[in-house]
Amino acid sequence: MQKAKEYDWKDSNMALFGSDTEKKVKKESAESEPAWQGAGQEVGLKIWRIVKFEVTGWEDDQYGEFYNGDSYIILNTYKEPEGDELKHDVHFWIGKHSTQDEYGTAAYKTVELDTFLDDKPVQHREVQGHESSLFKSYFDSMSLLEGGADTGFKRVLPEAYEPRLFVVQKGANKKITCSQIELKRGNLSSDNVYIIDNGLNVYQWNGSDCSPDEKFKAATEVDKIEGKRSGCKTHTLEERSCGDNHPAIQILGPGKSEDAGEMPEGEKKVLRIKDGEDVEEVASGDDISKDQLQSDDVYIINTGDHVYCWVGKGASVDERKNGIPYACNYLSKTETPWLPVSVVAEGAEPNVAFFA
Repeated sequence: MQKAKEYDWKDSNMALFGSDTEKKVKKESAESEPAWQGAGQEVGLKIWRIVKFEVTGWEDDQYGEFYNGDSYIILNTYKEPEGDELKHDVHFWIGKHSTQDEYGTAAYKTVELDTFLDDKPVQHREVQGHESSLFKSYFDSMSLLEGGADTGFKRVLPEAYEPRLFVVQKGANKKITCSQIELKRGNLSSDNVYIIDNGLNVYQWNGSDCSPDEKFKAATEVDKIEGKRSGCKTHTLEERSCGDNHPAIQILGPGKSEDAGEMPEGEKKVLRIKDGEDVEEVASGDDISKDQLQSDDVYIINTGDHVYCWVGKGASVDERKNGIPYACNYLSKTETPWLPVSVVAEGAEPNVAFFA
């Protein structure tokens, strides 16, 4: 059997969302999906994982945890401060090693969920490591882990665990993430906190220049691990007093992860969709403006750090349904194919600089 293709930043991201899925998603089909029953009927967050083309519920106690071998669908239902109407944002999240089948299914099912909710949600695509600020706002912290359904990941006993290393760090947006990284000694940095998970012994290694928030987050994660494992012991280590001969450090291999280098910046552009396929550049650089958008058309707007598919009031239903594919197919030909993508309707634009 041919091995499923892993995610490639230069893919269209829409292998299953191309010609076969440009057809109109029918309401009857959406209503037949068991996972959608009751979805979006009350304020709150709901997450599903894609497993072998199926939409499966994600456990509440794992919200904020994402495996890089999986793809997920996230529905946020909310009300405006002075309103009673339920509103929705629906995201599909692509893990770095998610297969083409998985993220294609997640994309298709995201549109299906949109249809189930009468086309009310705003649709978004998220890529691991490049999530939008809106997506990150749903979680106090995010944990990015190795493995997934396709790799046969399952919970195992502590003595069967392979050693793992996690970095706990505060990002530019002040959100703290806990991400699994390569088990190498050179990856330890004074600026962060690390968790060295050796099954029955779990070590919290505090860098000499780490922040109190990072320490607190790491302690919370260590407590969660301890609570799930009978006989597990936890240890707190300080960089200043933990030498290379400590048992925790001996678990780590030599060297450090290869530096991926700086990511290029996105291009600022406005493009109009022509005949549902071709794109025509309208403006670029500092010349881009909301005044360039016309109600009868669909546009792709790249602000440099986020891509929007703007759907005019006069655009067809099919054009709205294909907003995500339009934007992703455009991004696949750029140097920044990982940028967050959102589909927005005329009159319901987000509160960002371009739409001001």
